[in-house]
Amino acid sequence: MICLLSVCMVMMPSHAQEISDTLQGVEADSLKKSACIPVTTVREDELAYQAGERLYFTLSYQLGALHTDLAEASVSLDKQIFNGKEVFHVDVDGKTIKIYDFFFKIREDFQSWFTCDGLRPLRFTRDTYEGRYHATNDYIYNWDAAEPYIAADVYSSSKGKGRKQLELPLDPCTFDLPALFFYARNMDMEVVEPGKRYPMTFAIDDEIYHVYFILHGRETVDVKGLGKVKTIKFAAKLVAGEIFTGETDMTIWVSDDENRVPVCFEAPIRVGAGAGRLKDWSGLKHPFTALIEPVPVKKK
Repeated sequence: MICLLSVCMVMMPSHAQEISDTLQGVEADSLKKSACIPVTTVREDELAYQAGERLYFTLSYQLGALHTDLAEASVSLDKQIFNGKEVFHVDVDGKTIKIYDFFFKIREDFQSWFTCDGLRPLRFTRDTYEGRYHATNDYIYNWDAAEPYIAADVYSSSKGKGRKQLELPLDPCTFDLPALFFYARNMDMEVVEPGKRYPMTFAIDDEIYHVYFILHGRETVDVKGLGKVKTIKFAAKLVAGEIFTGETDMTIWVSDDENRVPVCFEAPIRVGAGAGRLKDWSGLKHPFTALIEPVPVKKK
C-alpha cells in the first residue's frame, strides 16, 4: 500500500520531484490538497496490526525474461517510550544482497514513531546510502504550535544540497512514509470506491508530496515462494525521480483479510521494472486467512 512504502521504502528515489503537476484541471488542484485516507478506526484495540509484527520482503529487478532478486527489506513494529508515553515505533531496513553490493550497494533505514491511538506521527528518521549518495532526515512533529509544523533537519550529498534545517507544513493528513503505511492498512473498504483517485500526503527530505491511490478490486494472485493469496488490488502514483518516471502507476496487492498485509507489488522504472514480494512474517494480529493455498514446505 501507499506506494508500498515507496517500493518498501528502500527504493525511494534519491532526488524526487513532485509529479502532481502532470495531472490536469480540477482533479490536479484537488490532489494538491491534503486529504486523509478513509479509515475504519485509529483506535489501538481495533487496528489491523499489533506490536511485535514483522514483515520480510524480497525485492527484484525485471527486464524481459530476466528476473533477478537484488535486495531484502524488513518492517518491524514495536512499542517504545517517547516523551514519557508509550508509542508505536516502526523500523524499516533495506539492503542489497551481498553479491550485488560490489555493483551498487544500498543500505536504507527508516524509523518512525507515532501514537498508538490516533496514529499521529511524532518523529521520523531516514539514513540512506545508495552507492556514493548519502541522505539523512530527522523530523520532529510540532503539533502544539499555533500553526503545526515539522521541524526538519535534512542532509543530501548531492551537489548543491548539503545540510539544512527548515519547517515543513503540517496538518492531520500529513505523514512520513512508515506512518502513512500503517495508517492506510486500516482503510475503510466500505467507503473506498473502485476507480476513484484518493489523495495521500507525505513528507520526505525537504518536501511535502501529494500523490494518490486507486482501488482496482479483488484478485487472487500466485506469489512466488508464498502461494495463492486472495488480495485487494491497488494502484498508487509514483514520485518521479532518477529511478521512477512518474508516468505509470505502481501496482500493489494487499491481503484480503483483517491484516491488510502487502504481499506483492511491481513498478515500472526507467529501464525494466522493480518488483517485490512478501517472503516471511511473524506476529500478525489476525490469522493469515488470505493465504488460501500455501506453497508446500520442502522436506529436508
